[in-house]
Amino acid sequence: MLALSADAVVVGAGVMGASIALELARSGRRVVVVDKAGGIGHGSTSASSAVVRFNYSTWAGVATSWEARSHWVHWREHLGVPAGTDGLARLVPCGLALLDVDVLPRDRFLPSFDRAGVPYEEWDAAGLARRVPGLDPGRHWPPRRLSDERFWAEPEASLGAVFTPDAGYVTDPQLAAANLADAARRLGAEFRLRRTVTAIDRTGDRVRAVRLDDGSVIATPVVVNAAGPWSTRVNELAGVGGDFAVGLRPLRQEVHRVAAPPGWNGIALADVDLGVYLRGDSGGGLLVGGTEPECDPLHWVDDPDAVDHRVTGAVFEAQVTRAARRLTGLSVPNRPSGVVGVYDVADDWTPVYDRTDLPGFFVAIGTSGNQFKNAPLVGAFLRALVDHAEDGKDHDTDPVHLRGPYTGAEIDLSAFSRLRPGGAGNSGTVMG
Repeated sequence: MLALSADAVVVGAGVMGASIALELARSGRRVVVVDKAGGIGHGSTSASSAVVRFNYSTWAGVATSWEARSHWVHWREHLGVPAGTDGLARLVPCGLALLDVDVLPRDRFLPSFDRAGVPYEEWDAAGLARRVPGLDPGRHWPPRRLSDERFWAEPEASLGAVFTPDAGYVTDPQLAAANLADAARRLGAEFRLRRTVTAIDRTGDRVRAVRLDDGSVIATPVVVNAAGPWSTRVNELAGVGGDFAVGLRPLRQEVHRVAAPPGWNGIALADVDLGVYLRGDSGGGLLVGGTEPECDPLHWVDDPDAVDHRVTGAVFEAQVTRAARRLTGLSVPNRPSGVVGVYDVADDWTPVYDRTDLPGFFVAIGTSGNQFKNAPLVGAFLRALVDHAEDGKDHDTDPVHLRGPYTGAEIDLSAFSRLRPGGAGNSGTVMG
């Protein structure tokens, strides 16, 4: 049996785990990251649409995403690499138009935009059609299945939108995770890939060690669960989760690729009215994802390892046809193309960044497919939570507050508590 030791073990080498490893290493800790995959960011991260948006209905959601955007803008500085370094992910600021929809009215997020300083423009239907060539601003709510004859009904009203010019997407989510892992390695972090956690030991009332499938044991006082759709299994190994007020479950999702319609100017669309979101890619194509409309069944899974990663024709046709109702020049190909991912979804679609009732065991889970954008800041969240607990403080009764170094926004991390009331801060969608 190989005996090792570390100041912290991070379970999961996706964009979250790599970011957490970097920040814990920056605090002077010896960090080991464990992942069952063969590479960095090979799980949920690789299937992310990597959309950077700010339209959340809570202050914590807006403040976190707006602060995280500055980390992407200053990505080289965040990683601590010299000017001219090649092979870095980058933010494409294409802007995003959130089309009006009753379930997310403007007054639910614009006050937070004003407070945070997020620039935005309010467009009426004519302005939306003018700014996005080929767009039909008709109101179709609610989203419907293609088999519903009402799907093809002519709209009786029009929609405007809120446009955020600083929104966009990160070019290569897997590369972004690798960038973070490389930065962590330069500070001494070790990544042990193709290794599965088989047990988490405790002594008395705190974490003692992590056991791996190769027989090795890593003694550590701190474990961070960032295992994505496998996070519930890791929690079970640690015997935690019994006090969680929010449930978590793996969800299979598809994002599809099509050719962009003629004349499209690259502005991303969040179209909850039709149940889709769209953003460009570096190859001139268009990514089309769903916003989980009520008319579509959600594909919950029991075993993330058993998921079929082939896109399905029915889902492809539904999502791309909805997109084509909005962008009238968009063609619906006969052959589906895209990626399949499995996301760790919380009941309220809001992540859990928290300690647990096992001292030394922390979680960055339930990211619900919409937290990639916040990964650079999540590392700082978990470092602050670990420091707070190791200083003898109780985050449940004395919550950590973190002030963003770029925006100055103060974020109360209790918004991401495992004990929060059900439905709090519900974003209601993966949407990148």
